[in-house]
Amino acid sequence: MGSTLDSRSDVELLESSRNGSGGFDVFYTRHCRAVLAFHARQVREPELAADLTAETFASALLALRDRKRRLPDSPVAWLFTIAQRKLLDSYRHGQVEDRARRKLAFEPMQVSDDGIARLEQEIAATDLLAHLATALPADQFEALRARVIDELPYREIAQDLRCSESLARMRVSRALRSLRSTTLQAQREPHDG
Repeated sequence: MGSTLDSRSDVELLESSRNGSGGFDVFYTRHCRAVLAFHARQVREPELAADLTAETFASALLALRDRKRRLPDSPVAWLFTIAQRKLLDSYRHGQVEDRARRKLAFEPMQVSDDGIARLEQEIAATDLLAHLATALPADQFEALRARVIDELPYREIAQDLRCSESLARMRVSRALRSLRSTTLQAQREPHDG
């Protein structure tokens, strides 16, 4: 199924993957760009960011195979925790570890010139997301990110956020209203210059 249009939630995808029914490919497709942008923003080298991203997903897949571990309640937070650890490990060791990739026989990620240009755009989008994360309450930010960035239907957002569909819609609406208000206020204020 490898499509981001798969209607299963991230939790369902990870459960399915653990049970041998696939699903990790969809999870990867949904979140690869965000993880790659995260790493690129930190290291500012596309090839290094690609290596860190590959190792992040390889480590996540290995963790899923360990049936002693509980599946994460928040798969995206779990994935970015792994990404953060891989980044910190690379700083400590002066290189990207590739143990998980070698164990799974993953090939290194290749980044083309077009990919580098897209990655730079992703870095800018990540900067915007970081700003939004600090400007909005967490519940509104998560709902807005899921709807606008991930383009998820409200039904899936509600599942992921463990709330009703109407509450998910309300959170997105409040976030947009807050951003509009902030933007209008910034336009009204005189610019120093």
